[in-house]
Amino acid sequence: MQTPETIDPLWDIDQVSAYLKVPKRTLYRWRTHNYGPRGIRVGRHVRYRRSVVIEWLDLMEEGDDD
Repeated sequence: MQTPETIDPLWDIDQVSAYLKVPKRTLYRWRTHNYGPRGIRVGRHVRYRRSVVIEWLDLMEEGDDD
């Protein structure tokens, strides 16, 4: 049986930072300016759905075509 985490796992800030190759500080700054992939607050922690991060990056790539 698959759980939601195996279908669309949650990434922590370190995983998103590594995937996007940006410092964690940048992700936190983006979050305060309502920019970047949408995160989910889980208690004191911020988590990101893998699909949301990838979709956001794809949208950024499409915007560069202009």
